[in-house]
Amino acid sequence: MATDYDAPRKQDEDLREDSLEQLKARRNSDQSGQVDEDEVEAAEGFELPGADLSNVELSINVVPAQDDEFTCSECFLVHHRSQLAFEEDGQPVCADCAA
Repeated sequence: MATDYDAPRKQDEDLREDSLEQLKARRNSDQSGQVDEDEVEAAEGFELPGADLSNVELSINVVPAQDDEFTCSECFLVHHRSQLAFEEDGQPVCADCAA
């Protein structure tokens, strides 16, 4: 499509009015009262908090902290020594928390 660069341009106020009208029209057209059936079916499979999990047995291997790891005193996550930013009062702080 060709553009006529000699044509008069719209003023800032005209652009703002057009934008508001377009936004209002878009907002009204985007809203719908219909529920997607796939979301409803997916929601039925979720377990709510407080569900009875007394008969469920979890088995995981817990590995103790290695010599080259530390536990951050801010976020309490285990990080590799390369992530150590500094120690505050003898407590290690990771690079993520120091940022």
